[in-house]
Amino acid sequence: MNSSAHQPPQLARANGIDICYEIFGDAHAEPLLLIMGLGAQMIHWDDDFCAQLAARGFRVIRFDNRDIGKSSKLSGGKRLTPLELLKLRFLKIPVAAPYRLLDMAKDVTGLMDVLGIKSAHLVGASMGGMIAQEVAISFPERVRSLTSIMSTTGNPKVPPPTREAAAVLMAPPPATHDEYIARFAQTWKVLRVGSFPQDEALDRSRAERTFERGLNPAGVGRQVRAILASGSRKERLASVKAPTLVIHGTVDPLVRPEGGKDTAASIPGAKLLMIEGMGHALPIPMWPQIIDAIDKHAHGAAAKAA
Repeated sequence: MNSSAHQPPQLARANGIDICYEIFGDAHAEPLLLIMGLGAQMIHWDDDFCAQLAARGFRVIRFDNRDIGKSSKLSGGKRLTPLELLKLRFLKIPVAAPYRLLDMAKDVTGLMDVLGIKSAHLVGASMGGMIAQEVAISFPERVRSLTSIMSTTGNPKVPPPTREAAAVLMAPPPATHDEYIARFAQTWKVLRVGSFPQDEALDRSRAERTFERGLNPAGVGRQVRAILASGSRKERLASVKAPTLVIHGTVDPLVRPEGGKDTAASIPGAKLLMIEGMGHALPIPMWPQIIDAIDKHAHGAAAKAA
């Protein structure tokens, strides 16, 4: 099998649900799991991004989290109310949730079990970073290295999203296909911060592909609840033994740069890479820097463990 080998999406029964996953790269290469963020399907790890990582000598596995894309849809959990958010913020009353980040971490280890992977390099973006952190805390033996991108610790002292980014997150779901396509472009314009013509040119095709795979607004709401109900990982992150790399954009409007800095400060020996001009996205011009950093970090960890 060559490094560009690519297996089409498949379903795995793991942790009591169906998880849709896809594999790039050689079957014998170092396994690297990509964990996506809130309301984002696995295809938000761009095909070319995955192929470039596979070419660096990884068996790259991307998957749809529960409640998104082609993975199982769950039920329960009403749309978040402003009152609940106020209670959480000022009274520290946790939000009720049908599942938590720990359940999503068990989805990850369940998928690894199905694929016969004892331990893997974990790369998580945004909520995916939170899930990866949870795996590193709760199932340390499963993690060869941890890369947490544009994520945070759940520490309430980290500054909240900008008003514009919060508005994108809390907006009611689009009612029609055309509205969805327009919203997708508008959302990423806010999250990318600045002009990225290569990505802007792909917004429409990316939106179409996401729409075709199926939307689940109620599921996104449950994922938000999972994050808010899980509280802060800050204290527990002190126990993480996996070699850790934290990547964050200097202009992230959703998970503020302080979130990345707090993550790196909370995990013993973590390295922090701040990427100048990067918002809450993985824009194409920044791939070389991000892929290089993941490659060096994961292969460096593997060499140390050998």
